[in-house]
Amino acid sequence: MDEFEQIVDKLCEASRKQFVNPYEYLEWPKQLDPEQWCTSPELISLYGTESYEGLPEAQRKRLSFYEAVNFFSLNIHGEKSLVEGLAQRVYRKSNAVITPYLHHFLDEENKHMVYFGSFCKRYANKVYPDRKMVVPREFAPGEEDFLFFTKVMVFEEVVDVYNLRMSNDERLVPIARQINQIHHREEARHLVFGREIVKRLFDHYAPTWSPETLRGIREYLQGYIVATWKEYYNPDVYKDAGLQDPYGIQQCAFDHERCRAHRRQVSEKCLGYLIENGLLEQEPTL
Repeated sequence: MDEFEQIVDKLCEASRKQFVNPYEYLEWPKQLDPEQWCTSPELISLYGTESYEGLPEAQRKRLSFYEAVNFFSLNIHGEKSLVEGLAQRVYRKSNAVITPYLHHFLDEENKHMVYFGSFCKRYANKVYPDRKMVVPREFAPGEEDFLFFTKVMVFEEVVDVYNLRMSNDERLVPIARQINQIHHREEARHLVFGREIVKRLFDHYAPTWSPETLRGIREYLQGYIVATWKEYYNPDVYKDAGLQDPYGIQQCAFDHERCRAHRRQVSEKCLGYLIENGLLEQEPTL
């Protein structure tokens, strides 16, 4: 058994030992006052901007509620795509080594959708729509699998920074904090797997790709990282929170230097890994 197989085996064992029933794990309050902290203030997309500084505290808390709905909605859409992709790969002959863990991965991501979806539907009566567009195209050998797992890793690395911070934030309403706690606990295993499988695929296939293909892959990943961050600045959130000119606020916030610094700080560990292992040659402009 090589090192990668040992890692997969340990992850399977951890998933079995830490199995939870998503329908019994959390106690859901019947109602949730939207003027409580549901997102850590420092993680609100407008934090540090003039738009945020001008809000009274009650409206800041209301904004934090809709930011939580957006954050959980992004996770729902990300995990829907992840579940679809994993299901397509689970019994491929080439994936025999990872198939046992893909079962746990699928199970845990489905449970995460239960947590996130329950919050959104119970307390906001909606899930914000997915704005991503998928354009069909041809792939070089190994490229599709590599991009799939790399996008999963990037998305989950960013999400986990938020999860970890909010799981330890006692200002948050308990149900929001608890959802972040359980998601972080299970995502920690997914991140270990993600880094291993991404590096394994890149080391195997990159030598076979032409310079043009490799350049295209790197440009695609940079674009994906920027597009992922843009979804955190949702004008529907600002509208629901009662802010005027939500699209103007969105653009100003995304371009604001404080927000740029925040995105760079949250992405630092993930981008460092991508560059250190040759997946990217330089950081995208965040």
